[in-house]
Amino acid sequence: MTGFNSYINGLDLSALNEYCVNHGRLTQYAKGDYFIKAGEESRFIGLVECGYFNYMVHNSSEQKDYITGFAFEREFVGDYPNCLSNKTSEVTIVAGTSCKVFQLGGEELGKLLDSNGMRELKRAISDHLFSQVYTQYLDTYRMTTRERYKRLLLRCPEIVQSINLKDIASYLKVTPTTISNIRREITFGL
Repeated sequence: MTGFNSYINGLDLSALNEYCVNHGRLTQYAKGDYFIKAGEESRFIGLVECGYFNYMVHNSSEQKDYITGFAFEREFVGDYPNCLSNKTSEVTIVAGTSCKVFQLGGEELGKLLDSNGMRELKRAISDHLFSQVYTQYLDTYRMTTRERYKRLLLRCPEIVQSINLKDIASYLKVTPTTISNIRREITFGL
């Protein structure tokens, strides 16, 4: 899936990808398996070979999980800032389909990114991630749900074939009925 995780745009991750493939442990996850649970020590990061993962947070007042992001093929999965120092994960990451991941320990990744040739990449990844998250945060206030959905489709047109309506609605923090109505309006010009 291209376009969803815009933080990777403009970054040359080829050396990091190659390292994961050559040194990572190929791990399989079935749909619904946890990559990490919120509250547990975040120890791994991985390069997704196939499948996708949902990033989720739990709203205890509503007793509801919300999807905050996805990791698709050829993208990295993990609680990036926390896995570098084995801190507690802030998110739960669950396989949305069966997945294969080249998995590395966060400590190993941290050492790699602190090496001479990768220090600039480490800073660039953090800067790009922050920019993506900040834009997403601002969009929740400056755009309507319909505008955010249309922007999502422009960024990542194939998402509607890959992700179910319920998960897209959760990501946009609306009901599936709302997304269904927006799709109908867009499709039929209602």
